[in-house]
Amino acid sequence: MKKITQSDIENDYKEAIRNKYRSEKTEGEYSHYLNNPSQALLRDLCWEIFSSNPTADDLVVYRNFFKSEFNSKEENTSTKYTDKFRKVGAFLKGEKNPANLTTAELAAIFVDFEDRPFNKFKKSISIESGENGQNEKLTSTFLESEIKKGEVKEKNKIVIERENRPISFQSDFKHNFLEKLFNRSKLAMIFTAVIFCLIAATIYFAFTRNKCMQWTHDHYEKVDCDLSSDEFFINNGVEPYNENKFALKKIIVYDTTNCFKNGEAIVWYAKTSSDKADFFNTHGRHPENNKPLRPVTDYIKKRYGEKSVSKK
Repeated sequence: MKKITQSDIENDYKEAIRNKYRSEKTEGEYSHYLNNPSQALLRDLCWEIFSSNPTADDLVVYRNFFKSEFNSKEENTSTKYTDKFRKVGAFLKGEKNPANLTTAELAAIFVDFEDRPFNKFKKSISIESGENGQNEKLTSTFLESEIKKGEVKEKNKIVIERENRPISFQSDFKHNFLEKLFNRSKLAMIFTAVIFCLIAATIYFAFTRNKCMQWTHDHYEKVDCDLSSDEFFINNGVEPYNENKFALKKIIVYDTTNCFKNGEAIVWYAKTSSDKADFFNTHGRHPENNKPLRPVTDYIKKRYGEKSVSKK
């Protein structure tokens, strides 16, 4: 019987979390967050879960992931904090397998995986031990010993053969040595070039971070982005940062809202259905359906605007 390793258990744990996510994103309590787990939505979900009634184990996971304690009195919406959720979303969707288990631990909280944290899941796995395990260990030790003996004999054989070889072979050996030395110099040059490219790439990505934005509810937020992944842009609504477009915000318009200045519309709209329209503070395109925004009219405001409640 094959012995179950720590790596096997970790992989099973991650896959069990992903399976739970597949059901939660359509039928779970937080499906509106998990159906399209963007960085900003996962950040909002994290706040909702941890500000309610987190367990002691969940708080430990939060501290290990963010390297800080959870503060229920102050919600963090900074770009640096929001970017940390990108790898959680990539893990849930199966795009990446994180090397750090804390990413999977936080994802387990988001999907309400029952057998969390990992140590609890690990206890439910039966690990083979006893006589079979001991025999495997003894067999492995014996094989290692025999291999080492063989290596020593082979080395002694090589030394004796070299001593008995004629001078012509020694000349060939010198030639081969110089050739190997030259090849090593070439490898050193290649290695140096690779290091230089890595440094240049690091500097490049350091300057291109946070050059993307993502529509969240009623406004754009700056987020970190991977410009080499077109699929990531499409699936998550992440797009290159545009200063003019970034100013676009969805607003609530009442039938009493002043939508005009000097006879010109200062509010724009786009219909989302036959009986509903969204209003925005400037022109452009609707971030969710890409329809062009049109200047509002009195008719549109009265038909689709919210009805104000008269005060007595």
